[in-house]
Amino acid sequence: MRKIIQFNHTTYEKGTLYLHTDQPELLKGTTAAGQIIADSDRYAFVYLAENEEEYVYLYLEESIWPELKKALHEKAAVLAKSEKDSLELTQFIAELEYLIDNIEGNGNYGDEMVNKVENVFLEK
Repeated sequence: MRKIIQFNHTTYEKGTLYLHTDQPELLKGTTAAGQIIADSDRYAFVYLAENEEEYVYLYLEESIWPELKKALHEKAAVLAKSEKDSLELTQFIAELEYLIDNIEGNGNYGDEMVNKVENVFLEK
């Protein structure tokens, strides 16, 4: 079984991107898996994490991609944050760079996903 965490807003403080969620029960006791995959149907990146019982999918929807691009450019730390807990998303920059490079021009992700990723992350 898996749980999904969604982020309602972001903040950027002192070189760290914070992804804020209103789902603290899902973040508590969760550890980073250090891997990002794509969900082409939802036009999102998904950071993988887990707790003792199940996988936890941290959905990085298109609405926060500009902040992710800034974090990439600045090689910033990225943390998921609820009111009481936080989780550093280890390997985030390397994983996202690898995935973006893989998506570029790759129709296997679907034309719309490729276009969206290229327009945000690869525009000059």
